Amino acid sequence: MARIALIGASGQVGSRILKELSDRGHTVTAIARHPEKIAALPHVTAKAGDVTDKAALAALLAGHDVVVSAVRFGDSDPHVLIEAVRQAGVKRYLVVGGAASLDVAPGQRLLDQPDFPEAYRPEATKGAEFLEVLKQEKDLDWTFLSPSAEFVPGERTGKFRLGKDNLLSSEQGSRISFEDYAVALVDEIEKPAHSRQRFTVGY
Repeated sequence: MARIALIGASGQVGSRILKELSDRGHTVTAIARHPEKIAALPHVTAKAGDVTDKAALAALLAGHDVVVSAVRFGDSDPHVLIEAVRQAGVKRYLVVGGAASLDVAPGQRLLDQPDFPEAYRPEATKGAEFLEVLKQEKDLDWTFLSPSAEFVPGERTGKFRLGKDNLLSSEQGSRISFEDYAVALVDEIEKPAHSRQRFTVGY
């Protein structure tokens, strides 16, 4: 079992990832601004952490095998997070990504479509920028997992498809539950298949 630091462990996605990690027996340091909001689960230690404090964050991350970042892009700086992971000496870094940077046609991102919702544009743009920063990273073994367009609470079915840079969709549209997204991310931790790559998950 791996020692994993999960940043943003109390959020919508982070809490599902935390449960999946705990259920599979991993040892998790669950980090959030308000640790009292982190679910009490087996193998989990809750810690207070600030994503803008690089030195303090690096100290929290030290000694882990993997760091997972599940924080809003608008509330964080990719350079601070990446440098904190590097200073902590952790080699593996997984990021909960966004769907907007996925292609809907060759060379055409979802973010660039005329009907992309304006309310989501600031966060989506920051997510796309985070991915570009990771692509320039020379040292870390990073992975950026993009969900489908509709990313919502739901069931853990364990049945989904994986893709690379293209938005996945079906007759039901482009969607994935937080719970199944967590399965795909923890699968990637346990059996790495997308080193220094972005991939995506959907139904």
